[in-house]
Amino acid sequence: MKFNATSRSDKGTSASRRLRHAGRVPAIVYGGTADPLSIELDHNEIFHALRKEAFHASILDMELDGKSQQVLLRAVQWHPYKSQVLHVDFQRVDAKQTITTKVPLHFINGDASPAVKINGQIISHVMTELEVTCLPADLPQAIEVDLSELAGGANVYLSNITLPKGVVHTVHGAEADLVLAAALAKRGGDNTDDAGDSAEGTQEAAE
Repeated sequence: MKFNATSRSDKGTSASRRLRHAGRVPAIVYGGTADPLSIELDHNEIFHALRKEAFHASILDMELDGKSQQVLLRAVQWHPYKSQVLHVDFQRVDAKQTITTKVPLHFINGDASPAVKINGQIISHVMTELEVTCLPADLPQAIEVDLSELAGGANVYLSNITLPKGVVHTVHGAEADLVLAAALAKRGGDNTDDAGDSAEGTQEAAE
């Protein structure tokens, strides 16, 4: 994905305030061997870009003063009650250096699972994103989690999914096998006690 940026020399609170009043957004690019670089963005362009999931989990092509360089979105500061972007942080990307970032999880085929079709349960998405490490070229925009085989009262664990080639997760230690999704009995439903007990245990484990 591409976006446009312009170098800026004015810094400080007053300069940032003037930029925002002019429909611009102050931002910074850091990382690599170069010094941090102050830039400015068009507010409407970056506002709409930030509404796209892929913009948060993709290597971005930044067009800066007529030259292109690859960056990764790292942080966004929003106005506390207005739909206004206040500041954005980007990190430079080196094609030969691994990066660590969070990738959204896309859950598919939940309605076709035995948990839903046979047991009439609901599926809770316990996690919505996963932190991974990989080379920039291997970064996926999302990781699919197939729920088609999920049984009533069962869980989908991190160990149940296959990550794309070249991608590894950063979860270690006691939380190495996280619950990604869980089939839970509906409140007041007619599911079996076993399914309800399993769902209750899953909720406690997730907490």
